[in-house]
Amino acid sequence: MLRNKQLVTLSIVAIVSLLMACKKDFLDRNPLNSVSSQIFWTSEEDVNTALTGVYSRLQQNFLGYERVYLDGLSDNAFLDPGENNQPNMQNMTIGGISPGLTGAMVNMYTTPYRAIASCNYFLDNVDKAPINEQQLNNYQGEVRFIRALAYFDLAQTFGGVVIYTHFPETLDEAKIAKSSREEVYALIEEDLQFAIAHLPDEKYSGHAVRGSAQALMGRVLITQQKWAEAIPYLEDLINGGIYSLADNYAALFTTAGQANANINREIIFSTQYLAPANTHRVRPGAAGMDIELGWFSLMQPYKDLVDDYEMTDGNRADESPLFDPENPYANRDPRLDLTVKLPGEIWRNSSGEAWTGSYESYTGFLTEKYVDLSRAPFSSNTATASDQDYIHLRFADVLLMYAEARNEISGPDASVYDALDRVREREGIDMPSVNRTRYQNQENLRDYIRHERRVELALEGQRYNDLKRWNIAHLKLPTLRTPADRSLVFEPHHYLLPFSLAELDNNPYLVQNEGY
Repeated sequence: MLRNKQLVTLSIVAIVSLLMACKKDFLDRNPLNSVSSQIFWTSEEDVNTALTGVYSRLQQNFLGYERVYLDGLSDNAFLDPGENNQPNMQNMTIGGISPGLTGAMVNMYTTPYRAIASCNYFLDNVDKAPINEQQLNNYQGEVRFIRALAYFDLAQTFGGVVIYTHFPETLDEAKIAKSSREEVYALIEEDLQFAIAHLPDEKYSGHAVRGSAQALMGRVLITQQKWAEAIPYLEDLINGGIYSLADNYAALFTTAGQANANINREIIFSTQYLAPANTHRVRPGAAGMDIELGWFSLMQPYKDLVDDYEMTDGNRADESPLFDPENPYANRDPRLDLTVKLPGEIWRNSSGEAWTGSYESYTGFLTEKYVDLSRAPFSSNTATASDQDYIHLRFADVLLMYAEARNEISGPDASVYDALDRVREREGIDMPSVNRTRYQNQENLRDYIRHERRVELALEGQRYNDLKRWNIAHLKLPTLRTPADRSLVFEPHHYLLPFSLAELDNNPYLVQNEGY
């Protein structure tokens, strides 16, 4: 796949902090890798440099590889509170959510706005470049897709937020009231409609394409329960012939796999990395998925997730003759062993050498998905090689979204079962087709679709927002307990997080979300 090879940062760190520094002073300090209306936008090369800067925003916090940690806010995984890169994240699961909380919750707000600021600065200036209308529309389409992705994060997390569609020139311009959640979603849909109309209809290879915008539009619409509106976008992707399921599930989440055409045909959009200069993290300490998940064991799956994987006959463990209580993880859906390191399992690298250096798991399980065992034994040097892309959108998710939307509209039909079967029966997984007799009405098929989303997309950072959009987080999460025997806490007002005290101080027109 074509990978972004530069990390060029736009002259935007955050809306408020950037407005406190003049552009000239910034350019004096960063003359070669910053974007200025005075010295930039004179060629298409300038546009591409600026565009690379916009894409680089996707490598920060939950827009990049650390998005997997959102599963730690769900019933899928426990986050080690003493080691995690995102401070106070585990505390959020046990009742610690408040406007004064720092760390992860602040990053959930500021990181999308950094991306939005970069997008707006690009959109405000790109028409100055000597490019034709088609090129202009294409560039704008890519950036409006990224802006939609960032605003979608904010809408899911905070509801109504402040909308900026241009880069503010002064601090006072940035101090405005928040818009409603409906208005935020309207902007997201408008940006995605533009992207769909102007991006090329071709395979994803590092830059957003039409399919990227269609898949995100599908997710945006089903999040709002606009089931019928989502169907055409999802059907176009399913029937278009550009995307299909990878022939190796585990390889989807490794660098070598993502470079293989039989694997990357499933990827519709990702945050990209490229070793050695543009890896997950080398500062302030050596990190990245291999170290964080495979060595430090920062995200540990709950048994509740593990138990949700069926036996290979398509039945639950408590219903299947294949279940052996002495060997409870044998004869399971193959995706379990490709997602989770199971008790007694020995990890080995490509030379057959065992890796036994992972930190202890408090749940009994470790995350295997996105851990590239070819790099074991893991050490601080591993950070300079960890560059597997984080996948935001993939074809299996499109099939599952389609099945969900179609079932919500009219209940079970052949197209719903077929979409589910394609995911379950992919090469190398080969699970039985959905039991049509057992799952023959809308309600129980709805539950099964939710189950299938959970096991297919486990530990990819999707589950938290799924639980919230289904309005069951307050019912499911309190049924789990942490390894320290503390109940998870999710109150009705936790469906939206609070704005931080710092944001309220910065913007007197920003009104706090209810319940805080």
